[in-house]
Amino acid sequence: MMRNNTGSTLQQLSLRCLSCREEYCADDAGTCKECYEEASETEEELKREIDDLKTKVAFLRLGSSPLDSHKRSLSLGFSDVVLVASDEFHSNPVSLPAHKAVLVSRSPVFKAMLEIEMEESRSGTINISDVSYDALRAFVNYLYTAEACLDEQMAFDLLVLADKYEVKHLKTYCEKFLVSKLNWDNSVASYSFAHQHNAKHLLESALSMIIDNMDNLTKSEEYAHLVEKDPRLVVEIYEAYMSKQVNTAARSN
Repeated sequence: MMRNNTGSTLQQLSLRCLSCREEYCADDAGTCKECYEEASETEEELKREIDDLKTKVAFLRLGSSPLDSHKRSLSLGFSDVVLVASDEFHSNPVSLPAHKAVLVSRSPVFKAMLEIEMEESRSGTINISDVSYDALRAFVNYLYTAEACLDEQMAFDLLVLADKYEVKHLKTYCEKFLVSKLNWDNSVASYSFAHQHNAKHLLESALSMIIDNMDNLTKSEEYAHLVEKDPRLVVEIYEAYMSKQVNTAARSN
């Protein structure tokens, strides 16, 4: 009888969360609601970090069969290919040494250049136009390490190179960064850029932001530039906006 009374009393007691020491109902799942939700968010963040690390490791393992690894270990002592950067800001091209084994394993475009009898394969020189030395150096560093220090301009520059040379892992990395930096002021320019380089995630995020701020669209300087440069994209923006309005009206009915 005493055990029943004691059990009944315990069920009515409030307990203290081990994390924040706040009281919570004994019927809850061992912690207060706030800490439970925070733990769930932390778990999701950890899952995303683990997924990112897995894709990074997979990228660095590209072309890493035992034979490839042996060839690479022999070749990494000395560079055997030169990348040459040239842009409007440099009167003289700037060169950057690299290793064929690394370029071939990371990019199918470099693989085609260097494994087939093309000029780049014979000369050991790959000319890359319209790119700054800093961007090319960051690009090559990423091929070796899967790491890059980004600001917005560098992310745009690296995404262009990643798209051109089909380095998907780097393209995704830059897209995520640019999406995190999206705001109304850069949304139109980002939308146009994403169209040019088939950056689907960035395109969808920029378009969504534009549609949510349609009242301000025509007031934007970027809008005037877009009308002049590529009116087709302006039409697509209005079509997407009208489609959203129709869908919203249909749901409300």
